[in-house]
Amino acid sequence: MTKNISLISALAITALLSACGGGDKGAQQGQPQGPQAVPVTTYTVSKQLVTNKDAYPGTVVALNEVELRAEVNGYITGIFVADGQSVSKGQKLYEIDRSRYLAAYQAAQAQVLTAKANLEKARKDAERYQRLAQQDAIAKQRVDYAQADLQTAQAQLTSANASLTTASTDLSRSVIVAPVSGKIGIAGVKKGSLVTAGNTLINTISSPDPIGVDIYVNQKDISQFSRMQKAGKAVFNIVLADNSVYNKEGKIVAIDRQVDPQTGTIRVRTSFSNAGNELTAGMTLNVEVPNAEAGEQIVIPYAAVTEQLGQFSVFLIGDSSKVSAKPVKLGVKTEDKVVVSEGLKEGDVIVSEGVQNLKEGSVVQAGDAPAGAPVAAPKGK
Repeated sequence: MTKNISLISALAITALLSACGGGDKGAQQGQPQGPQAVPVTTYTVSKQLVTNKDAYPGTVVALNEVELRAEVNGYITGIFVADGQSVSKGQKLYEIDRSRYLAAYQAAQAQVLTAKANLEKARKDAERYQRLAQQDAIAKQRVDYAQADLQTAQAQLTSANASLTTASTDLSRSVIVAPVSGKIGIAGVKKGSLVTAGNTLINTISSPDPIGVDIYVNQKDISQFSRMQKAGKAVFNIVLADNSVYNKEGKIVAIDRQVDPQTGTIRVRTSFSNAGNELTAGMTLNVEVPNAEAGEQIVIPYAAVTEQLGQFSVFLIGDSSKVSAKPVKLGVKTEDKVVVSEGLKEGDVIVSEGVQNLKEGSVVQAGDAPAGAPVAAPKGK
């Protein structure tokens, strides 16, 4: 009986000691603890090359094109060039019946000779009558008549020379030569066709190199294209109808004088080398133009961006590893990257992964993410 009481006492003491020890540990666990660090992945902000381009529908146009129209009436009596042939400036192309113009030219030459002879006779008469008048051997009236005849003869020679010039011009215009070097089109006339001065379009010549491409751009982009025009040459990609790319260095040669009020666009003419004649006037294609966001830009992972009521922000890591929400303005997005046009600078450290677990003032435990590759943005427009 005594042994049992001693055993019970020992067990009670042991339990009491255990209870006292457990109470101390519980008190320790119940003490206030500091904020727990949230594990995140960080990203050091840097600039990357952005190759963003806008695509514009374009039409190929000849920069140097001349219409060949008849300047005299008549029938086509000679064709000296094949359709689609390359021609040189001054090359003989077509001939209009010259017989009537040659006859008119010869008649005008004869009139000039006659007028010259009449003028010479009138001059001699006037000189002779003048000498006789000085000797009082002739009436003064006769001298006046001689002077009038001389002036008439001079006027007739002037008129004859003018007629000769007109006849010579018509004769030369009966032969049509190439005003520029280039490629001739398909003729609108055949041998024996009747042509009318100023109306009949015989053919067209255009120079294929360089060649132009017309595009229409939004009025808000006029300043951007004006800067590119002042800068001179730029690299544009031309995507042809078969999706092949024609990479040539081009330049903006002209921006139209006014915006179309119905479409809000303006025509821009570009020029490209076309030594291989790959581009033909009238073709439709797409012109890829570097836009305002091309070049070195601040780029971050898109996963770092949070949105609330249409406002974008990122968590910027500050002192003591605390984060704060930083408003940002976004630019073009491609795949998992986005351009930041306002709000961040190079060297800033932001949270790139784990933003869903953060709030203003959260403490983070950071790990670095590798820097991204250059961004190639999708084609717009």
